[in-house]
Amino acid sequence: MPATKRQRPPARAASKTKLNSSDSRSSRSKKLQDAASLSGDSDFEIEAELSPPENATKRRKTASASRSVKLDDTLRKRLFARDSTETPKEPCLPPLRQHSITYHRPLLLDQDVGSQGRKALLSWFHSVSESRSMPWRKPWINPKMISDPIELRTTLEKRAYEVWISEIMLQQTRVATVIDYWTRWMAKWPTIHDLAAAKSEDVLAQWSGLGYYSRATRIHEAAKLAVGDPDMKGLLPSSAKDLEAKMPGVGAYTAGAISCIVFGNPSAMVDGNVFRVLSRQLGIHGNVKADKAVIDTIWAAADALVKATSELDGDDGLINTEPNDRPGQWGQALMELGSTICTPNPNCSQCPITSTCRVYKEGELQAKKSKEASPRIPDIEDACTLCEPFEGDLEDSDDDSAQDKKRGKAKKPDAKQSKQATLTAFAFTKKTISSSSSLSSPAAAASTASKETMEAITRYARKFPVKPIKKAVRIEETLVCAIRRGDGQYLIQRRPLKGLLAGLWEFPSKLLEASAKIDKKKREQLSVEYVSGLLHVTKVGKKPKVSYKGELGSIDWQFTHIKLTMHVHLFTVGEDAMVTEDDEEQPRQWVADVAGFESMGTGMRKCWDMVKAEAEEL
Repeated sequence: MPATKRQRPPARAASKTKLNSSDSRSSRSKKLQDAASLSGDSDFEIEAELSPPENATKRRKTASASRSVKLDDTLRKRLFARDSTETPKEPCLPPLRQHSITYHRPLLLDQDVGSQGRKALLSWFHSVSESRSMPWRKPWINPKMISDPIELRTTLEKRAYEVWISEIMLQQTRVATVIDYWTRWMAKWPTIHDLAAAKSEDVLAQWSGLGYYSRATRIHEAAKLAVGDPDMKGLLPSSAKDLEAKMPGVGAYTAGAISCIVFGNPSAMVDGNVFRVLSRQLGIHGNVKADKAVIDTIWAAADALVKATSELDGDDGLINTEPNDRPGQWGQALMELGSTICTPNPNCSQCPITSTCRVYKEGELQAKKSKEASPRIPDIEDACTLCEPFEGDLEDSDDDSAQDKKRGKAKKPDAKQSKQATLTAFAFTKKTISSSSSLSSPAAAASTASKETMEAITRYARKFPVKPIKKAVRIEETLVCAIRRGDGQYLIQRRPLKGLLAGLWEFPSKLLEASAKIDKKKREQLSVEYVSGLLHVTKVGKKPKVSYKGELGSIDWQFTHIKLTMHVHLFTVGEDAMVTEDDEEQPRQWVADVAGFESMGTGMRKCWDMVKAEAEEL
């Protein structure tokens, strides 16, 4: 299997849209309640909070406003209620894709094909879950199997801690990389109490190389809070709502993951991979990173699906309402599917749930160029205003480079034009869809679809979800000043606790103005001025002698949205040199062993390698 990384869900905004679960889970395990009560966590009701977008581009904001979909109780019932009968099964025909809003009701909620699809996905996950050995994947802890409440509490505490750390590490980081980090982390701090007692420098050092260092700081602060809280006492809350409210750095996705995987509660867990899977399953051609209506709808669908999976009818025909292992298995199955098969460039022939995938059936229909008779055209009042229209030819290649080129040249329709195009498709289009296009099983699809048809389906699926316009990479330059004292020690400083590389140690550095055109001579002047300002008079009141050794070279370092060029300069000073008054936000100190100073970023270590090579020749 390919190495993959957990994609982040859209970040939360200050205001949140909430969908309160109306499903009462009347029969809970008394042992689990006893264990939770020891931590003050007695709230087992689930509240799924939708993640609204932020930092949307102007174009997306305008388009979203024109396609606003209010997910009120009436619409939520039509789309996601278990007893709803509004489930159109015929696929719509690309590229106009005329369909009603109820077209996006998940086929996975259907009593027949949906139930089979959910079981098929769980069965597939069980067959592949061990092929990618992840040490944090462990059997669900059934509270009925542990009679001692104290033992149960201790077991749940450790398990919740393990899952929490793994989920934070997996954000924007490949599984293969996280495995080693997680294993070392757990060996060093096997319990949340051990982590809470650790030094912040040690935590950052253990995180070094994973990137997004603010995650480590938030984990450490949250661990101290959880251990010190008189109710939690180290045991994380069992409900997603309480996890998100009480634990710093825990958002809707991570809260849902812990609640599902550890405590067996049916909470939605939607990361970037799941957004892509459900966008295709529901046939939503929208921006899952910036369009609030799309984001809200997919979160609501995920919430309905995990509840339906958790409450699968038992052999006795009764609906199960107690915590069980299915919510965690279901959430992990969706993520596994998105990271290995339903990827940006999917392998639809291997998907276990093509029978419920709207996009798969649309792609199949498009490949056959069907123009036969169709079900009725929906009323304009019921027309979907959630989806964005297609841009460009359906037959075009859909890789990132082609998309960027296309968007750079093509005139983008404004929001008003997009809406009008969507509505006129319902009013004036004559193209229709064959009602004979019915849902098929994965096995049947694999056996009947030709290679050309499957390639067409895969090519079509790549268009879902809408690819957001990539942010331009910001270009930055900084002066890295290595100051070597006569006794061989170097001056280092800690970065601010917020922002890029938060809390890590570095050589004193000065960010250059972005708009200024600064040549090598000017960089020399600025670096000398900067270093002179850092050093104080000596103990005997003399001004320290600073010797500039030159610019050693430059190192380029790539962050997510920043390309940083570090210009490395070397200085030497006398043994009695002192730094100016310490800054609480950015403390400084002299160290003899820079290489052994663990809480230093990888890019800065590259600078140290350059300095060390030059210093050996002095």
